Amino acid sequence: MISVQLRYNFRLYPTAGQCQALAKAFGCARVVFNDGLRIRQQAHAAGLPYIKDTDLQRRVICEAKKTPERAWLAEVSSVVLVQSLNDLHRAYRAFFSSVSGKRKGPRVAPPQFKSRKDRRQAIRLTRNGFSIRPNGRLYVAKVGEIEVRWSRDLPSEPSSVTVIKDAAGRYFASFVVEVDPEPLPETDAEVGIDLGLTHFAVLSDGQRIANPRFLRRAERRLKRAQRALSRKQKGSKNREKARLKVARAHARVADARRDFHHQLSTKIIRENQAVYVEDLAVKGLARTRLAKSVHDAGWAQFVAMLQYKAARYGRAFARVGRFAPTSQICSACGVLDGPKPLHVRTWTCRHCGTVHDRDLNAAKNILAAGRAERLNACGAGVRPGLALAAGGEAGTHRGAA
Repeated sequence: MISVQLRYNFRLYPTAGQCQALAKAFGCARVVFNDGLRIRQQAHAAGLPYIKDTDLQRRVICEAKKTPERAWLAEVSSVVLVQSLNDLHRAYRAFFSSVSGKRKGPRVAPPQFKSRKDRRQAIRLTRNGFSIRPNGRLYVAKVGEIEVRWSRDLPSEPSSVTVIKDAAGRYFASFVVEVDPEPLPETDAEVGIDLGLTHFAVLSDGQRIANPRFLRRAERRLKRAQRALSRKQKGSKNREKARLKVARAHARVADARRDFHHQLSTKIIRENQAVYVEDLAVKGLARTRLAKSVHDAGWAQFVAMLQYKAARYGRAFARVGRFAPTSQICSACGVLDGPKPLHVRTWTCRHCGTVHDRDLNAAKNILAAGRAERLNACGAGVRPGLALAAGGEAGTHRGAA
């Protein structure tokens, strides 16, 4: 089986001196990125050919260090500068691939300049720029040994690490490790999942997962903190303190949501051999009056967790096309009963008389559609009676968000 690349995040506790060294590294990485982007934009405006990656690295790093204006670039690790420039190269390649049609998914915008006012800062180092010392500390070149709060062991040697400072002033180390799949014991259970807002998820076996609504529950505290921030004078120390309070409140919401998604996705993957979900148009839903609730639910993050955990633990995972009429079909007889407004939560099939709960019926149809896509190649029967839908309606759009 093919190995899987995973990220393991751990909290860092740098000293005051190490915080200053990291701030210098963040700033140098940003300057190198912006210098490289500026040179390429100027060359394009002048009608010159595209500057090769090696030539750009020589100009914005090697030669720049010898000038009085950029001599301070030598004070940070060269690995940080090279990796920052590699980010620019990848951004350009993604943009060109999107323009030429080689890259699937939404259109990718050209690279943009990075601002020193961005609250989230990050640097990336490869193996020659960091190491994990025997005392458990993370050594970063030209920064020193940083204390790490290890919550678990790394499964293998990391190939790179990203040091991050988030908007709440917290520091994290994100290690990239390669792990071999760990197949779980096979089980006969399969499940279809209908994601929603009244319930976060309704499973085809009848389970209903309540929607925690982490942002809604924290709104009063967030509003109070944001009002206090708005009253502070711009540029003052008190405003910075108030900004940190707002950022920490939002970080608590995001952390709680991520933990909920991890626990639920792990439970579903462990209990089922195959998992099927509907390919929701989250971007479209986020432009409606339900936008805040959609973002609060975090469906995309949850589905992404299901997908990588299924790959790691030897489970099957599939997305059912968003245009499949899962809410319109009777899961008992397969008859297409027609569209239903959102306020209709239960309905009775006009063909067989079965009374359906809207969400549970949709979950059962998602399970049937997922089985049809996965098993039909072997000629397996997936539904008694009529077919789920016409081929054009049930097609899965790969790469859709």
